[in-house]
Amino acid sequence: MIKLATIVGARPQFIKAAAVSRAIQLHIDGGGEPAVTEILIHTGQHYDHNMSGSFFDELEISKPAYNLGISQATHAEMTGRMLEEIETVLVDEAPQAVIVYGDTNTTLAGALAAAKLPMTLAHVEAGLRSFDDAMPEETNRIVADRLSDLLFAPHAAAAEHLRGEGTANERIHVVGDVMYDAALHYAELAAERSRILDDFDLRPGTYGLVTVHRADNVTDTDRMRGICTGIKRSAETVPMIWPLHPRTRAALEGQGVIAELGAHVRLVDPVGYLDMITLERSAAIILTDSGGVQKEAAFYRVPCVVLRDQTEWVELIESGAAVLGGADADTIAMAVPEMMQREMPVASFYGDGHAAEAIFSAIVAFVGEK
Repeated sequence: MIKLATIVGARPQFIKAAAVSRAIQLHIDGGGEPAVTEILIHTGQHYDHNMSGSFFDELEISKPAYNLGISQATHAEMTGRMLEEIETVLVDEAPQAVIVYGDTNTTLAGALAAAKLPMTLAHVEAGLRSFDDAMPEETNRIVADRLSDLLFAPHAAAAEHLRGEGTANERIHVVGDVMYDAALHYAELAAERSRILDDFDLRPGTYGLVTVHRADNVTDTDRMRGICTGIKRSAETVPMIWPLHPRTRAALEGQGVIAELGAHVRLVDPVGYLDMITLERSAAIILTDSGGVQKEAAFYRVPCVVLRDQTEWVELIESGAAVLGGADADTIAMAVPEMMQREMPVASFYGDGHAAEAIFSAIVAFVGEK
């Protein structure tokens, strides 16, 4: 029996883990050999029900075996508490391999705990680099990559980053992007189940979609004001709907800028994953600082303005699927009508939709050889 421990804590990680968990479950249901079981550890980094709890229902994956309830703290406090709690779980469960995803504090804590025990560690979404050392996420992804036995790169460019840093080639597996797997799987489900367009009285192609959550945007008043001004001006081109991350709502209220957004920017509570897919697929344009939403925009061939100065998904910029808007109001406002006129490329660089199966097979093979 091979036991796998999956560690998640933030909304995009649930989506990525769901794809791999589905591949594991297909193996189990089919009576595959060797026998495999998976335990899911949720750190609690995203604590709002719409940001966390509802996802496990919509993604049709098992509820976590452990929910550590760790959130709303500084980077150091959160990572330290997670490291302590995750280590306890891993010692008790003794999995043969630990899987971490992306670049959050959850990723960093999970990677450190597994490496120090030590246990086989697999990092999904390895090799991404924004080349901005001021980003906490850049530190998290670099450390996770250095500690991991198995590095699952979503595309060839990510693998080249790893090789350029001296990573042994046998540790690197170019498998495609598990979020593309998820986009293919859940788009049909969203079409069947989501009623969000009717609920919000929206018609496809007549609105822009906004998401903002990254700490370097939300906690910096000047950046937040520049982004909000850019969104307000962009709303003169196309009305905007903005599902507000709890941290972003608190920041906007604290900074007193909500009233400045204007009548054409509609603020709503966070929405579930299937509803978010529907909003993304039907938008005329997406403005976001989320790495996952950037990619989903490309999957659905919706133009995207990235509300950051850099992105680890450089292929989106190079292909013309997205443009960097930063936090500059003029740049954002000019980018929106320009991108809406651009023909979107096909996101062919993210694999064939079977990344999760390749990841699962590689982990089982590696564990079996030890």
